[in-house]
Amino acid sequence: MRVLIVVCLVAVAAARAVPADPPKPPARTEFTRLVAHWDGYGDPDYLKFVEEARPDVCQLGFYGGHFYSLAHTPEYKGYPAHFPVQGLAECGKWFEDRNAAVHKLGPKVVGHFNVTFLVGEPDGKDGPRGFFKFYRDLWDEKELGPKPVKDPLDLMARNPDGTPMASKQYSIGQMREFTACLNNPHWRTVLKAWAKRGIERGVDGYIANYFYRHNCVCEHCQKGFREHLGAGFTPEQAKEKFGIADLKAHKFQEIVGWHDPKDSTPLRREMLKWSQASTKAAFDDVFVKYGRSLKPGLIVAQWNHLGDFNQVSGDERSLLPAALWGRDEDYLWYSTGGAANFTDLGAGVYGEGTLQARYIRGAFDNKPFTLGKYEGTRIRAAIAELAANGGAPMGFYARFKDPAARAEIVRYYNFLEKNDAAYRGNRPHGEVLLLFPRTSVHKGDVAAVDAFKKLGKALLDDHVLFDVLPDDLLTPAVSERYRAVLDAAKPTELPAGRSVFAAPKAVRVSASEPAAGGEVTLHFVNYDRTEPKKPRDPGSGIADERPVAADGVAVDLALPAGLKAVAVRVSSPEAPDPVEVKFMAGEGRVRFAVPKFLVYAVARVETAPAK
Repeated sequence: MRVLIVVCLVAVAAARAVPADPPKPPARTEFTRLVAHWDGYGDPDYLKFVEEARPDVCQLGFYGGHFYSLAHTPEYKGYPAHFPVQGLAECGKWFEDRNAAVHKLGPKVVGHFNVTFLVGEPDGKDGPRGFFKFYRDLWDEKELGPKPVKDPLDLMARNPDGTPMASKQYSIGQMREFTACLNNPHWRTVLKAWAKRGIERGVDGYIANYFYRHNCVCEHCQKGFREHLGAGFTPEQAKEKFGIADLKAHKFQEIVGWHDPKDSTPLRREMLKWSQASTKAAFDDVFVKYGRSLKPGLIVAQWNHLGDFNQVSGDERSLLPAALWGRDEDYLWYSTGGAANFTDLGAGVYGEGTLQARYIRGAFDNKPFTLGKYEGTRIRAAIAELAANGGAPMGFYARFKDPAARAEIVRYYNFLEKNDAAYRGNRPHGEVLLLFPRTSVHKGDVAAVDAFKKLGKALLDDHVLFDVLPDDLLTPAVSERYRAVLDAAKPTELPAGRSVFAAPKAVRVSASEPAAGGEVTLHFVNYDRTEPKKPRDPGSGIADERPVAADGVAVDLALPAGLKAVAVRVSSPEAPDPVEVKFMAGEGRVRFAVPKFLVYAVARVETAPAK
């Protein structure tokens, strides 16, 4: 197979002065099993499910805009939060009790925190509703401190005509959805008050969602973007590059966020770059700095979107510089939406997020993450895919009220717990490195991403052990760890001597090394199934998963230099007791056959120094 390679010459940065007593980084948060629910978490059986599945983290509860927009309204039971009881005090107390009950079972509780999406009406025949009712009449200064502004409309993002940014996409209770501005310091005061109250109610952390900046041109965004341009460009450069003659006096008619790459310009990309950096600054201000000042070790995360690697038009981090990408954050939620929740086996479409998972893992320094695949059918595959690639299953749709789905979630989570030493804090074991073209994306070249995806799929189909890393993170030290560094812009042959796997294309192969070492762990995820009659139908539940077992998988693994194989043990969620398999070893390699398995199999190759 022809693939692509680049030889990179990376300049070594000048040494920087190191403080005499540099601050110690916070302890790294590690977890391998997560459940998340926006609905059903008030079910009487929820705690029993948590007790059976034994996740590390429960994403549970609402502490931002959803809570203060809807918990006190007649719409409290509905989308998005499905609150179990009505009333701010009543629902807040319910969350406090539920957090304590989950803690008794062992998991950490991470609360959902909507940062910009507000449901309500500023006025009407019955007065203000939703968020605006809360702000005018229900704000409790004993709990939240003084209101930062009198009129809540002063907190909102603004359209070019000066009107508050609002829509009626969801029409919850026939109310509009207003957007608050994260660059408005008064809005950050509101968010901090809410964050403090949730910490008092027992959360261990927050995951920020509805974390968007749209085309707001309010005074705060105008000022912030002018300062950004002023810091990055001279007046002459601003005039030549962006057509701005007098930056200090310039009033922008748009300061866009996401936009169609076909309509992109250098100025629009600078707007998007600033948008994403400014929302990161808001996140750090509210959750990292303030939140952790109240609760050291507060787990902080973002709920972002990736789809099928949508860049510029999607992904809240697509134009963030490497220094800000995930900095000080504990884990990531990345939604693939409807891009990966169906199969078309004949066309080689396996409904997978393998490439996305490896990209996030490489960009995020192997910290925990999960994929929100909107996958309620292929429960086994969704869990296995993340476990095999350094993620924490399983995003949404842990459907514990479906007995068949619940049985598999429990089975697979218990299997991960049983093999915890192989998962917690492990590192990828790729033989080649595939570069994600982040420098090209920052120039607006999204075609480079299509080439990356094409090469990535070819490597997956050929069962090549590879990792993914954004190209702006590549250093000589990183390059030395791999047999080759692959760039989707320049052709070459794959390196000789790599590991070889005989397996159907619908089986994906991943490799990792435990935190304690002494092993190469091979993961096999089988996407083969009996598909629904309707093409590319996501299905309606686990009854439609219908996996077809994989057989005849053979391994010829190249071991790390200086090591030999001393044992090979294979297990799966359906057969959790490891089976020791026969192997042949020699010349730094080990060869063996993988017993037949349904969806997920793990081969733990125990190693020792070669004499």
